[in-house]
Amino acid sequence: MKKTKIILIALWVVFAGTLQAADKNDRYFEISKNLDVFNSLFRELDLFYVDTIDAKTLVRSAIDNMLEELDPYTTYIPESELKDFEYMTTGEYGGVGALIGKKGDSIIILEPYENMPAQKNDLRGGDVITEINGKRLKNTSVTDVSEMLKGQPGEVVSVTVKRAGKSIKKSIVREKIQINAVDYSAVYNNVGYIRLSGFTDKSSEELKRALTELKAKNELKGLVLDLRSNPGGIIDEAVNICSLFVPKGTAVVSMKGRDAQRDKTYKTLSEPIEATLPLVVLVNGMSASASEIVAGALQDLDRATIVGSRTFGKGLVQSTRAVGFNDYLKVTTAKYYTPSGRCIQEIDYEHKDEDGNAKRIPDSLTHEFKTAKGRTVRDGGGIAPDTLLAEPETLNITYRLVADYLIFDYVTAYVQKHPKIAPIDEFVYTDEEYEDFKKFLKQRKFTYELKSVELLKRLKDIIKIEGYAELSETEFAALEDKLKPDTDKDLEIFKTDIKELISIEIAKRYYYQKGEIRETLKYDEGLRKALEIINFNRQQ
Repeated sequence: MKKTKIILIALWVVFAGTLQAADKNDRYFEISKNLDVFNSLFRELDLFYVDTIDAKTLVRSAIDNMLEELDPYTTYIPESELKDFEYMTTGEYGGVGALIGKKGDSIIILEPYENMPAQKNDLRGGDVITEINGKRLKNTSVTDVSEMLKGQPGEVVSVTVKRAGKSIKKSIVREKIQINAVDYSAVYNNVGYIRLSGFTDKSSEELKRALTELKAKNELKGLVLDLRSNPGGIIDEAVNICSLFVPKGTAVVSMKGRDAQRDKTYKTLSEPIEATLPLVVLVNGMSASASEIVAGALQDLDRATIVGSRTFGKGLVQSTRAVGFNDYLKVTTAKYYTPSGRCIQEIDYEHKDEDGNAKRIPDSLTHEFKTAKGRTVRDGGGIAPDTLLAEPETLNITYRLVADYLIFDYVTAYVQKHPKIAPIDEFVYTDEEYEDFKKFLKQRKFTYELKSVELLKRLKDIIKIEGYAELSETEFAALEDKLKPDTDKDLEIFKTDIKELISIEIAKRYYYQKGEIRETLKYDEGLRKALEIINFNRQQ
């Protein structure tokens, strides 16, 4: 019997191995066949298509469409886009240091970065760029202008702008532009606040330095780490940041993929500098990837209280592989898991619906996990905060005022009339000044339409098609009358929200990025709640 069992097992192993080999051979055959078909098809197009084909564009289109079938993060990086990819990982580039945008047909400076060439040469928000190195900008994209402004540090670029009807020419020496990951730090009632905007290759060093500086000047009773709208970046930096707050050797994130031999668990490599300081991490729906690793690890380890709204849910790991001719493929190779075992990924790109759309994981299919102290947390994508705050809603009127550059243009005119304003902590945008803004809008003949009116028109069209237009005519007329926006009335109803946006834009013009953040934090519910939690815990 024993011999018979051994023989049967051996036969099964051989049979299973044969089936596996056959499956592999079939798969390799399909890959080889389809590549041959593609090569043959492309060759035929090149020889016989009625017009000369653009080979580069056509192949790029084929590559992009192929990768779109997978997930948004698996992308082709040609040599021409390599600098942009390097900027994402280092935060460095050669240029003038200004954020630009398109307004109508014009390219404008949205904001110069403080202490960088554009600001040092007195380029200002609202300036319209008309020429670069003698070349007039006409029908030029933001991307093209950005490339024209970039270049080797030490080189001179000539920039002509129009301001208040005058043409101004500047010769600007390009510098190495370093966008810091820590873009603001401060202390509020003995509680430190640090905002981290990305996970570049120096972000953990910057965070450690900022925390050390805050501690040197203050007796900190707690720390707020702001990861809101932080899109993530390098995983090693996320691990290094966790190292600042948890014991050496603590597992903070795991990667698991198709190849189990490449699975990896990341542990902290250094002793923490603040192992017990009360910690709150702020997150929102745009906190992604490495931000979620930090928030998820500190939550699972019961090291921090997470405050805000559910995070983005990007738990896919990418690695970069060379594919020849200095081109690269950024390919998804694994998924992230927090210390409790939760998967961060929210959208299932492998299983799609009948329309080809990726599915979100429903709440009914999520699972419970336990933190270090036994608290229940769930997977299903993203990190659910311990203290949930509603995402601020964008009002229709404020959206139009921002999208149509009305607040931006008003502040540009405001700056020309006011050479300086009060220090940022004392600055107040007054009700009297708001009356000037309303006059400005009247001059610009500002009107807007409610989103509900647009939806109502669609509903009327559908009802008309279904043959019930006459039956509902009176009701629609009454509803349309009620939904008719009253601009003057709405400017008063939403005065607080609009004044807040105006004051933030003004602060940015005079005190640049730090001024914008400081002004924003005056109205910030997340910071208020974080300080409340830390102070409450201190009193227990």
